[in-house]
Amino acid sequence: MMTSSERRPAFVPETRIGFWFLGTRTWTTHVLRVALRDLDRLMPSPRPTHPVVLDAGCGQGLSFRPLIDHLAPQRLIGIDVEEKCLVHARAHAARENTPIDVRSGDIAALDLPDACVDMIFCHQTFHHLVHQEATLREFYRILKPGGMLLFAESTRAYIYSWIIRLLFRHPMEVQRSAEEYMSMLRAHGFEFGTANVSLPYLWWSRSDLGALEWFGFPMPAKREETLVNVVATKPIAARAIPTS
Repeated sequence: MMTSSERRPAFVPETRIGFWFLGTRTWTTHVLRVALRDLDRLMPSPRPTHPVVLDAGCGQGLSFRPLIDHLAPQRLIGIDVEEKCLVHARAHAARENTPIDVRSGDIAALDLPDACVDMIFCHQTFHHLVHQEATLREFYRILKPGGMLLFAESTRAYIYSWIIRLLFRHPMEVQRSAEEYMSMLRAHGFEFGTANVSLPYLWWSRSDLGALEWFGFPMPAKREETLVNVVATKPIAARAIPTS
């Protein structure tokens, strides 16, 4: 007999306005590309040359071109669970010369072999996921030793803000702080230092949408972080990670 947790959906889909926004130039320019530039500078050396890259939760595929620009991948794999997103993602993939394999699937149960990708790009995906721990176990499994997880996420402070509650939809009980996300990454075997972490406080992640700063008020010295970017590495001598 299935338990109540097993019957829960693997993720919470976006609202109509959320789906629309994730297909806009504003999303690509001010959220996606900004995060990727930040992750780019956090990567340790040496980087994989022409890596195989998994775009975990690829959405509508707007990340494909930025990933090609920044990482020069040999091949991209884009996985998402929403078919209406994949329709757009396949169209974006068809415009690129880089081979892009767009698949339907649950990133908490990936249909990929062990140690098959060099990098995983996981951008603004975790706050939609119910099974976060299982997803990290899958990421660790499919990454090659020395492979990198490019993790960019909104924290609980942002997801709990009034504007996000009003316009978007998320599984509220699984939201985490920046420190909690970093602790979870380490608990699943990933390694990173302070040079691989960024805590940007971007205007769109604040409850006032940057209005106070626009009027000349300083940013608060003490605050609960709204975003966390981490480049985490699977160690060469990968240790065994608990399965539950």
